[in-house]
Amino acid sequence: MSTNGTIKKVQSDRGFGFIAAEDGEEYFFHRSGLDPSLNFDSLAGGEAVTFEVEKSDKGPRASRVRAQGS
Repeated sequence: MSTNGTIKKVQSDRGFGFIAAEDGEEYFFHRSGLDPSLNFDSLAGGEAVTFEVEKSDKGPRASRVRAQGS
């Protein structure tokens, strides 16, 4: 099931960031979890995205992150 959210913060030098979801949760994402249509190096805070939540060793994280509406 897809979740909508907004890019909250991107740590471009470290290859990850955080998404503020519409449900009030915040999810970690890694550049490897981005849809090929998104360019990690051009991501900025405030961009609307859709993503899937998956379990990881460190808790839930965002995967298959793509621009909202694509």
